[in-house]
Amino acid sequence: KIDFVSDVSCPWCAVGLGALEEALQTLQGDVSAELHFQPFELNPQMPAGGQDIGEHLAQKYGSTPEQQAQIRDTIRQRGAEVGFSFNPAGRGRIYNTFDAHRLLHWAGLETPSQQPALKKALLVACHTQGQNMESHEVLLAAVAQAGLDVARARAILASDEFAPEVRERLQPGHSFGAGGHHQRSASDLRWSAGHGVRAGPAPDRGPARLKGLRRASSSR
Repeated sequence: KIDFVSDVSCPWCAVGLGALEEALQTLQGDVSAELHFQPFELNPQMPAGGQDIGEHLAQKYGSTPEQQAQIRDTIRQRGAEVGFSFNPAGRGRIYNTFDAHRLLHWAGLETPSQQPALKKALLVACHTQGQNMESHEVLLAAVAQAGLDVARARAILASDEFAPEVRERLQPGHSFGAGGHHQRSASDLRWSAGHGVRAGPAPDRGPARLKGLRRASSSR
């Protein structure tokens, strides 16, 4: 079992997921793994309506427009290496993702085999299409794309269902913060995808990155 701790709004998490899936494909037959997506909020205090992404990055990291453009280029290159396409123009705005995490939690409980499809649809909506990730219609479109029950998802979004459970999982100590590292126990592997996740050359990426998976699976 791999708990992938990430935020929909984190571009490096999209890169990290692609790299992880590519590595697992390389190790198919050697390592058997189940992905479970756990919540992490990069910007839990983001107000309704979001914030201009350039303004947000300048305030949070002190980056200039030139630095931001360079980072976007790097992320696009890393994404292309693992099969993920980023919008060349960027996202425009960054939004609160709590409702997206509620839907991912629901999918993980009721249809866990389709949770990865929902995660990927949300990442595409955010980073490829530059959609408003607090819009219920955008979230429901991702639900439909993942083949999940849109009516059930609509009812969840119209209520506070799963909000306490997601908030609990967001608490420090319950899940790992985003830092590009992973930690394993005898039966689980938690993968925290963040700014340190980088894709290396395709021929040797998988085995080098997931040696720990072999150890984890052999110790169960």
